[in-house]
Amino acid sequence: MTPPPWPYPRWIAHRGAGNLAPENTLAAFRLGASHGYRMFECDVKLSADGVPFLMHDATLQRTTDGPARLGIKASPVGGDHPWGVLSQLDAGSWHSRSYAGEPLPSFEAIAHYCLHNGYFLNIEIKPTPGLERQTGEVVARHAARLWQGAAVPPLLTSFKPEALAAARDAQPELPRGLLLKSLPKGWLETAVELECVAIVCNQALWDPASVAQAKNARLRTLSYTVNDEWAAQRLLDLGTDAIITDRVDLFAPT
Repeated sequence: MTPPPWPYPRWIAHRGAGNLAPENTLAAFRLGASHGYRMFECDVKLSADGVPFLMHDATLQRTTDGPARLGIKASPVGGDHPWGVLSQLDAGSWHSRSYAGEPLPSFEAIAHYCLHNGYFLNIEIKPTPGLERQTGEVVARHAARLWQGAAVPPLLTSFKPEALAAARDAQPELPRGLLLKSLPKGWLETAVELECVAIVCNQALWDPASVAQAKNARLRTLSYTVNDEWAAQRLLDLGTDAIITDRVDLFAPT
């Protein structure tokens, strides 16, 4: 069966520019764009006051100066800090001195950057535990508002089926993809039940059989995080649809 048309590029820059800039920051997006990338992946979660913003981890420790500035060790991001506090943190110094002072971006700021430049976005819904449905709903509603009238909407993905279900219920017109670390029993049925358009999984999980299963279900096949030429070539030979990479300096996007 032929899947619906796929409007997105094959190559997707992971967290903006992979490891070359502080992840999930506007600086990373700009660097990825300077390498010719037109589609970006990012992680979005909620602040304590419900503002969606970009961050991967469940705590502030690894990628911000939050612990030092706020006098904490490893405070959870969601539920503890409002956006007014999070927006003041340094999310660049951990990476390198040249990015010192780079702030955490709001989802709205990244959306405007992408829309104004004609870039595509893969939004990973990254909920704080216990906020799966709330995060899915809020992110979907913001995405629908921000991309209203746009020719190509963002792709919403998550490892959490509850978050995807909430996004579907809130804004069913937005395309969704199920993220997978393994292929448990019922993985394909879950994606179909959530009315996904894509499966996004660990690159090693794709083989001729799993690709055929996904394609027979009219699902697109995406892989993360592909940083070696041999791995990328294997996925291209399998006929998969898109590759998420940190190596924006190695792979020329097509």
